[in-house]
Amino acid sequence: MRKLSLAMALLLTACVTINIYFPAAAAEKAADEIIKDIQNIAPQKTEPKASLPDWQVSIYQLIDSVINVVVSPAYADEANLSIDSAEIRRLRSTMETRFPSLQPLYAAGFIGIQADGLLGVRDAGNVPLKDRNLVNKLVAAENADRQALYQAIANANGHPDWAAQIKSTFAGRWVSNAQAGWWYQSSGSWKQK
Repeated sequence: MRKLSLAMALLLTACVTINIYFPAAAAEKAADEIIKDIQNIAPQKTEPKASLPDWQVSIYQLIDSVINVVVSPAYADEANLSIDSAEIRRLRSTMETRFPSLQPLYAAGFIGIQADGLLGVRDAGNVPLKDRNLVNKLVAAENADRQALYQAIANANGHPDWAAQIKSTFAGRWVSNAQAGWWYQSSGSWKQK
């Protein structure tokens, strides 16, 4: 009986549960790539980081090998988020084409990025009367495409339920990638970047 209990305990500790979590870091990276593409922002060059001396790398590799002998490693795919489908490409293209019309509206302060990542008209009274209809149409079209983009990304990754998390991730990245002088909502009020 004691051997059976010990065998059961070992069997239970050998079980591995793999949960599929929303890949937040991959979503941020994907959002940045899409936003920069839409806004035609060239990626920034990064300085190469200093690497460890060879002897330290060798020690870490040796330690890793010893640990892998003692504890069996579990491998999982690196978190990745697919952002390539016909629907995603179409939406990105439409948004990229619309951006030159939105850019002067951002610069003038007529529109801003709401807390949910969608666009909003900050103060319709400041928009010239002759332009109000066009501004409202541009904002509505952009918001519809943003919503569709989030759902298309979720669908392309086989997780339609991720759309809300993708939208939330994009909300923060739209603000982070906003140009100086653009307006965004934070804590219920408009702020200028």
